[in-house]
Amino acid sequence: MTIARCLLAFAGLGALTTAVHAEPTKYPLTLQNCGETVTFEKAPESAVTVGQSATEILYALGLGDKVKGTAVWANEIQEEFREINAKVDRIADGDPSFEAIVGKRPGLVAIQWEYTIGPQGTVGTRGQFHDIGIPTYVLPVDCADKDNSIGSDGTRFAPLETENILAGVRELAQIFDVQDKGEAVIADLKAREARAIQKARAARSEGASAVFWYSSSDKAIDPFVAGAKGAPGFMLEQLGIRNVIESEEDWPIVGWETIARADPTFIVVARMARRKYVADDVEKKIEFLKTDPVTSQMSAVKENRIVTMDAHAMDPTMGTFGGLEILADAVENAKLPTR
Repeated sequence: MTIARCLLAFAGLGALTTAVHAEPTKYPLTLQNCGETVTFEKAPESAVTVGQSATEILYALGLGDKVKGTAVWANEIQEEFREINAKVDRIADGDPSFEAIVGKRPGLVAIQWEYTIGPQGTVGTRGQFHDIGIPTYVLPVDCADKDNSIGSDGTRFAPLETENILAGVRELAQIFDVQDKGEAVIADLKAREARAIQKARAARSEGASAVFWYSSSDKAIDPFVAGAKGAPGFMLEQLGIRNVIESEEDWPIVGWETIARADPTFIVVARMARRKYVADDVEKKIEFLKTDPVTSQMSAVKENRIVTMDAHAMDPTMGTFGGLEILADAVENAKLPTR
């Protein structure tokens, strides 16, 4: 989306949020979804979600009462969904078992990532669920312009776009016959995106740059940082900030010496619930940046331009729009010399 189009979306927010009306779903509904044809004879009466993004989309659509179980969490739930989430069974923080999902007898399994339920899913294949009459739906953003058989996180062939993220909102709203709510959610997300772009473009200095640090297998070992085509690359592109990492991989490993030479204006560090590695702890990340002989000399560290962001926002999710806002605020608050 061009900047002009984003700003037009912002200008038209009032119309978008007050005039949303969509036709009801006509069943049977057939969708092409990540290489599978799925058909719904009626709106599902219940769902299990495997992936925080799928969970939050259903909550945003007002379908929390239909969610019977959740699994695979990166961060705590957004504040607006805490009340409904407290009533829903968390099957697992990480991967659930196939049996645990089936035991909920869901009318739909909504999936964030194919690596959990897909051709070689860690939980199972979609066919295993379909064989026992349980439909599955994978958020399209995990498949659009992406091959999940290449690399540990899959490989994107084109930069992430706004519509890739929003497609899951729109189609889940269609599946559950709540299109009006879906279009209202989409309009709000687009307006937030436009406001963030306007703020960052107004405040950004010439040549502002950034690096996103997700984690490291050890604090002193080369970090997993964001490449050009995933959610962080999308945020930086939208806000007009240069990614100092030019790799097309989603999360390449790059040495600190290389990053320090690039000297990014901002260092964005992931906050997450996972504790697989020491560097999963955001406080440990910040401590390392401030004490390591190489990283402590970077201007972003010396001038306190370290930005904390939920790991969930660094994946292509509704949370990514919140990440846009956090980064836009950081640009504005940095008060860097403008062009």
